[in-house]
Amino acid sequence: MHRVVLKKIFTGLVYLFAVIGFVLVAGYFAVRLGLTNTSGIIDLQREAFLGPSSSASVASSEPPGTPWQETEEWQVLAVAITNDQSAINKAATASGVPARLIVANLMTEQLRLFFTEREFYKQFFFPLKILGSQTQFSWGVMGMKEDTAVQVENNLKNPASPYYIGEQYAHLLDFSATSTTAIPQQRFARMTDQHDHYWSYLYSGVYMKEVEVEWARASFPIDNRPGIVSTLFNIGFAHSVPNAEPQVGGAAIDLLGTTYSFGGLAADFYNSNELLDLFPR
Repeated sequence: MHRVVLKKIFTGLVYLFAVIGFVLVAGYFAVRLGLTNTSGIIDLQREAFLGPSSSASVASSEPPGTPWQETEEWQVLAVAITNDQSAINKAATASGVPARLIVANLMTEQLRLFFTEREFYKQFFFPLKILGSQTQFSWGVMGMKEDTAVQVENNLKNPASPYYIGEQYAHLLDFSATSTTAIPQQRFARMTDQHDHYWSYLYSGVYMKEVEVEWARASFPIDNRPGIVSTLFNIGFAHSVPNAEPQVGGAAIDLLGTTYSFGGLAADFYNSNELLDLFPR
């Protein structure tokens, strides 16, 4: 009888690990095949973003005086961002982009998370006044995907890349791991650290710097256009095509019945007076 019980327990464990393995493998291929990509305004208006268009207002449809500043979620988020001021400023200095630009993308990603993950918001984000750090298909408080993080790293080492930002940045994201098999684990640990978000901010700042350099090389500077930089942060390297008339857009984000584009909401924060004393323009 004892052996029968042990056999059943062993069989159950085998099935359990098989199911877990299937879910992990399915998730891996979903990310690699782009099945987890969020559709949004820029997906419907890609031609408007990538080239001249007479319907620019469609891609960025936010009305003036948007109400996100009046939400409870923003008040919670403002406290959490304030608590991370030191890490954000450090990452901004290291990457060479304004801290306010990093915060603009942080607040957009976090508000999206606050409004979509309502149970987590009620249980953790609201009572603890903390940022949401993702660990699945997108990583960390900035929601960056692994393949994007890898390209950010690689661009720092490749002088021939249009995203190359200079020799002084070449070792900014170096790993302490000597084995290439240990690098993915170290990267994951960096990006998903619940207690220190510096690496999330640094990778994001470097990404923004890289696309700014790409567009400047093409004679279309965007370093003074936070809505465009934020749109590019959201839609990824593959859709960064320098042109004379890019439009603000990105994933559609619904806040209390009002739909914003990722880039539009980020620009709205950047140009507002919120947290201006901590993160000046």
